[in-house]
Amino acid sequence: MKKLELKILDERLHEWGLPQYQTEMSAGIDMYACIPEPLEIQPQAQPILIPSGIAILMNDPQMVAFLLARSGLGHKKGLVLGQSVGTIDADYANEIFISAWLRNPPGSDSLVINPGDRIAQLVFLPILRPQLEVVEEFSATTERGMGGFGSTGV
Repeated sequence: MKKLELKILDERLHEWGLPQYQTEMSAGIDMYACIPEPLEIQPQAQPILIPSGIAILMNDPQMVAFLLARSGLGHKKGLVLGQSVGTIDADYANEIFISAWLRNPPGSDSLVINPGDRIAQLVFLPILRPQLEVVEEFSATTERGMGGFGSTGV
């Protein structure tokens, strides 16, 4: 099992619990909202950057971390990431910020995020970095070929 370095930037995480997998088979670690006071997010307002209170050193070109919405908050409350998925490159070693956006229609209820709420999850994955070779024509054909955007049916 690979070990990563975790830097705690917000001491309140020692009270709330360090980022961890919530079950034995969880894919991601929950990320906390390290904000000074409750934050009200309005539907369809501009995304807000919320500090996570941590930095992680991967320092491995064969690894990437993806910041994802927590399914319950996204489905039940409408809280998603401002960019859908946040990519944390292996050489990024600063604080991880969560871009939060409330996707609900205008006029819907706002959502209050409190300090210490778990609002996103961080998933680690292996990464491939193939070399790209410029060609005039591909060396092989595929069954699908140039078909896209519904070409295989519904």
